[in-house]
Amino acid sequence: MVGAAAPTRDAVLAVLDEVMDPEVPVLSVRELGIVREVEVAGDGAVTVTVTPTYSGCPAIQVIEQDILSALEQAGYRASVRTTYAPAWTSDWIESAARAKLKAYGIAPPGRSESGGGLVQLMRHRAAAQCPYCDSRDTELRSEFGSTACKSVCWCRACRQPFEEFKAI
Repeated sequence: MVGAAAPTRDAVLAVLDEVMDPEVPVLSVRELGIVREVEVAGDGAVTVTVTPTYSGCPAIQVIEQDILSALEQAGYRASVRTTYAPAWTSDWIESAARAKLKAYGIAPPGRSESGGGLVQLMRHRAAAQCPYCDSRDTELRSEFGSTACKSVCWCRACRQPFEEFKAI
């Protein structure tokens, strides 16, 4: 940024609020909870630290590029740093973002069972709540949905298929 005031953290966060997740386009990368930190150096350089939802998330490169593009368009010199620790958890999705998921037709995740620790494999999980009719009379049809972070479910009450964002 030549000749302009140095960016503020709040200004950078406002730009990031407009960067949508490519796999869940109803949520910004901030709402999804993958933006972990924003640093503004004395020379105006911006560093955004992100944590992918999964270590093998196929969208992370697109997310990083979208962040860089948005910040560049806003006139900022920026870099993105990816970190895997602490591991992302669906508990980082705020309640307003969970409501957006439901309105979009994706069942929001329940609270993570890991408590920040290891997730027990083959755990019993509660039935997803249908985002269309709010019924809990649902069944898991496939652990793997259109993305690694979603499962495919079926509602017995309204007979609608829907995706559930996994709680991890």
